[in-house]
Amino acid sequence: MMGKIRYIAAFDVGTTAVKGVLVDEMGRPAAARSIDIPTLFTGEWKEQNPQSWWDAFQRISLEFTALFPPGQIEALVMSGQMQDLIPLDEALDPVCNAILYSDGRAEPQTERLKAAVGPERILKITGNRCDGSLPLPKLMWLKENCPELYARTRHILISSKDYLLARLTGVCAGDVTACSTAGAMDLAQKCWSEDLLDAAGVSPELFPRLFAAHEKVGGVRPEAAMACGYLSGTPVFAGTGDAGATTLASGIAAPGQYSVNLGTSGWVAAMSGGPLLTEEGVFNLAAMPAGRYINVVPFLNAGNVHGWLTGLMAEFSGGAADYGVLSALLEQSEPGSGGVLFLPYLLGERFPVLDPNARGCYIGLTPRTSAANLARAALEGVAFSIRQGLERLDAAPQRVSLIGGGGREDVWCQILADVLGREIAVFRDGSLLPAMAVASAALLGLGKITCYEKFTASLSGAKNCVPYAPRPDCGGIYGPLYEKFRRLHPALQTLW
Repeated sequence: MMGKIRYIAAFDVGTTAVKGVLVDEMGRPAAARSIDIPTLFTGEWKEQNPQSWWDAFQRISLEFTALFPPGQIEALVMSGQMQDLIPLDEALDPVCNAILYSDGRAEPQTERLKAAVGPERILKITGNRCDGSLPLPKLMWLKENCPELYARTRHILISSKDYLLARLTGVCAGDVTACSTAGAMDLAQKCWSEDLLDAAGVSPELFPRLFAAHEKVGGVRPEAAMACGYLSGTPVFAGTGDAGATTLASGIAAPGQYSVNLGTSGWVAAMSGGPLLTEEGVFNLAAMPAGRYINVVPFLNAGNVHGWLTGLMAEFSGGAADYGVLSALLEQSEPGSGGVLFLPYLLGERFPVLDPNARGCYIGLTPRTSAANLARAALEGVAFSIRQGLERLDAAPQRVSLIGGGGREDVWCQILADVLGREIAVFRDGSLLPAMAVASAALLGLGKITCYEKFTASLSGAKNCVPYAPRPDCGGIYGPLYEKFRRLHPALQTLW
């Protein structure tokens, strides 16, 4: 008689929501749930309360364990937003809100760290250039500006999912993909750099133990099991940062293959055998498969622009935010938006410019400009940024896939194909794919599979993607507009 189906409880702790999915050994989802979480804005600061991550995780977990006996859930694993600073006290409680990746408050500390170590040496050690959005300068900021909070800090974490791992297991852990964004990890050796920590004046004892994604961090503690419905001792694996899970799910492996992510923030990613150190704006991460690297161009502004538009429309109409209303308006729009351009830097930007003070703006308004023009121009602006990102990487695009919530906006997908001049394969349900892909790390750790590729190939197959082909008549429209877009920030940067 066949045994009961066993499941991996996989989660993605993103910027706007915590998503959970129960995945069987064949990669098939049995249940899924998403719960929104708030971001806290204080001036230019962007923070989240880690308790909101735990509350959402706990609610989803209790729903899963009500649907399926806990004994059928054989492991937990997660992906999550990266490049956060999450300080914890001795009891593993947050000493303050998590400072998010999009918060660039630590620029003065960055400049001092670069002066002490040298920008090129930092690049050689970490594989990345140093800026005020990285957790190491933010820890320096905390030490200098909030000494009472720093004095209580006994641990720091880099990814949102690692706070949940700590609550579940009692272990402060970090995976090598997410911790590549800390500004403190030796990318080649996969260890914390004593030279950088010494220069920053912080103790290496604060930093989490480093794990590969498929390594077991620990078992669910009894108190966490009672709170979430899992069996005590259920294995918990390290998982990976969201860029690692998304890149794995996209199936990219060869030069010229690129993955575009349109989440709240976004990125263009390629997989390679080593870091790409010659290009400014390229971020290098350790990948989930050992010996591989993700070369990624990150954008602070992507799906948040779409969300901003939706919120504006709700505010003006007096109704609730409705993505369908925006979609209907976009259907009325024409390529080029009547000559209107939008600079999409609502949160400042990391690429194509490193400018935390940059802001969004419209250029080219006339009495004939319509609401549809304004809506479309905003999404075209994000597409132009993505085109700049693709041009920064070192191989001409042959295959481009798109993953993330932005893939649900049909007009935006077509805009991207037209702006890039390439066919784009858009995942049908990209919002759950990072959680589904990271399930492979638990299956690998349990010995259920022998490599990532066999599991994730099914996720990126043709049956799961919708192709968008570029329209020949749009090249003549978007080419000149793109050249104008590239000149906007240099012309406006003195005005922020």
